[in-house]
Amino acid sequence: MAELKKSQIRERLRAMSDQELRAEIAAQRAALYHLRQRNMMKQLDNTAAIRDARRNIARALTILRERELAAERNKQ
Repeated sequence: MAELKKSQIRERLRAMSDQELRAEIAAQRAALYHLRQRNMMKQLDNTAAIRDARRNIARALTILRERELAAERNKQ
């Protein structure tokens, strides 16, 4: 997902269902773990990928939370 622009990433995430978002978050967390491992072993060339992965996780979590809050508002 790193080669996409921020707006494209947001659009892609918003188009996903909640279940797909949770799967994406899990995949990004796994990727972040592997990036950190490679960084510790000095095998990572692009250290900015760690920051990008963290931010993509945060974007997905934010969208999930927005949906949860919207669902709560609609219940009341």
